[in-house]
Amino acid sequence: MFWDIGGVILTNGWDRGSRKEAAIAFHLDWEEFQERHDLSFPAFDSGQITLNEYLDRTLFYRQRSFTREEFTSFMFAQSKEYPDTRAILDKVSSSGKYFVGAINNEPLELNQYRIEAFDLRRNFLVFFSSCYVRSRKPEETIFRVALEVPRRLGMNAIHHQNPEQLRSELGKYGIQV
Repeated sequence: MFWDIGGVILTNGWDRGSRKEAAIAFHLDWEEFQERHDLSFPAFDSGQITLNEYLDRTLFYRQRSFTREEFTSFMFAQSKEYPDTRAILDKVSSSGKYFVGAINNEPLELNQYRIEAFDLRRNFLVFFSSCYVRSRKPEETIFRVALEVPRRLGMNAIHHQNPEQLRSELGKYGIQV
C-alpha cells in the first residue's frame, strides 16, 4: 500500500500558500520570489539542487535582512500533521498486514525533516521520494521505481479527499480502520 505524504498525512511541504506566507513574513516581492521559485523548484524537488542552492537562486542572490537559517526554520515550520488521516495510517501500518510505503514529491532537506519531525518511519517501510529517485509524480519513472504504474498493473488506487472518504474507500478493499 503506497501513500502520499503532502496533502494527505501532512500539509504540503512548500506550496504556494506557504510561499505567500513567507513573502509576507519576510517582506519579499511576491512576483519575483514566485518567478524564481518556478524556475528552481523542479530541480530542488527532484534532488538535483540542494536547499542552499534553491535559497541562493530564489532569495540570497542579494543581501537580505534575514538569515538563511531564519528562512529555513520558517519553511520547515509550515509542515503540520493531519491527525485524522494519520490515525488511519497508524491503524493500517500497525496491523502488520500490509507493506506500507510512501510515494511523494519533496526536496531532500524538507523530506528528511518531515520524516524525522513527524516520525514517519513508524508507518512507512520505504520512501520513494522525488528527491531520492530523481523523478516527480505524475511522471511514470517514480512509479516504475516503486512498482510500475499502479493502475496499469491493476492495483487499486484511492484519491484521498478527507479521512471519512479514505476510511470508506479502504473498507471497499477489506481494510477496516
